[in-house]
Amino acid sequence: MTKSNITLPLFFTLLFALLTFIDVSTGAANVFNVVSFGAKPDGVTDSTGAFLKAWQAACGSVAAATVMVPIGTFMVKGITFGGPCKSRLKFQLAGTVVAPPDYRAFGNSGYWILFNKVSKISLIGGTFDARANGFWACRKSGQSCPPGVRSITFNSGKDVIISGVKSMNSQVTHMTLNGCTNVAVRNVKLVAPGNSPNTDGFHVQFSTGVTFTGSTVQTGDDCVAIGAGTRNFLISKLACGPGHGVSIGSLAKELNEDGVENVTLSSSVFTGTQNGVRIKSWARPSNGFVKNVFFQNLIMKNVQNPIIIDQNYCPSHKGCPTEHSGVKISQVTYKNIQGTSATQQAMKLVCSQSNPCTGITLQDIKLTYKKGTPATSYCFNALGTSLGVIQPTSCLNR
Repeated sequence: MTKSNITLPLFFTLLFALLTFIDVSTGAANVFNVVSFGAKPDGVTDSTGAFLKAWQAACGSVAAATVMVPIGTFMVKGITFGGPCKSRLKFQLAGTVVAPPDYRAFGNSGYWILFNKVSKISLIGGTFDARANGFWACRKSGQSCPPGVRSITFNSGKDVIISGVKSMNSQVTHMTLNGCTNVAVRNVKLVAPGNSPNTDGFHVQFSTGVTFTGSTVQTGDDCVAIGAGTRNFLISKLACGPGHGVSIGSLAKELNEDGVENVTLSSSVFTGTQNGVRIKSWARPSNGFVKNVFFQNLIMKNVQNPIIIDQNYCPSHKGCPTEHSGVKISQVTYKNIQGTSATQQAMKLVCSQSNPCTGITLQDIKLTYKKGTPATSYCFNALGTSLGVIQPTSCLNR
């Protein structure tokens, strides 16, 4: 039998080299721990550069790789995680990422955490706290303020999974998808005070094949905002409130605008929100459209406008356009929507004077107001059919 020529000291030298390659902090190959690149879990030290170095190492890996953010609090300034990358990536967080304490540190960038042109990526776990109290105070005071930043944004992403993420205190939008394809978002929590200005929860635009399931949104503006160019979007098991509900629009911001189609919202609960399900467009020319929308199996708890279409949208009520909305709304179904309205007019369908809403279906609606005072409905230029019991009484024209 031939004896091995590897001596014991040489064996340990080789073992140490192997462990160094693997990343001792996690014990897994192709895991890039931000601490190994200099990040400090103290919530004070600027860890932006370390996060970027860990990302670049993972993005350049030819094998599937993970960026790991361990337990601790890491302060990160505005950062772009750019692609395309060489293989599938996971961005795994056990800790908390916080924004700089001074909101002015972002300037006019518009983004805090930006994933740009990244495909086949999973963002898993962790908390992102934008610490926006100072920014909100500036906005409320009427001072000249920066435009604010979106907390987590994916631009031009494909095959994306976002799971178990918590976003707190966003300056404006918590989570944005822009120009993305095939995105699954599940079990996220987006939280800001109900009086925080313009803090949308989940915003989608120019994106196709998105699911948003099992999530909680408590914020100061729309829980879910569905912008132009959104197609094949499924929302289910959403807990919304406080906030402004689920909104398609606002549309008709521009004359040439992509439409919204194939949107389904189901099995969700709205609590104390300003709106339930809303479609909104400005009263100006547009070649945009909304079609094939299903709002079904929803519970409203003390919601101000449970069912609303507003094609004269102008929230400031100042300098409002006086034309007719060019957005064509068709094939919208409201099915099995029950609960309580905080206002007597529980259903308001105000469509464009020149482009009536068509193919509207109301089925099994039961919305109540105060005891002894029935809820009411109001329609303008809304055409469709009613099936089953409708409460308040349907106002649709056939």
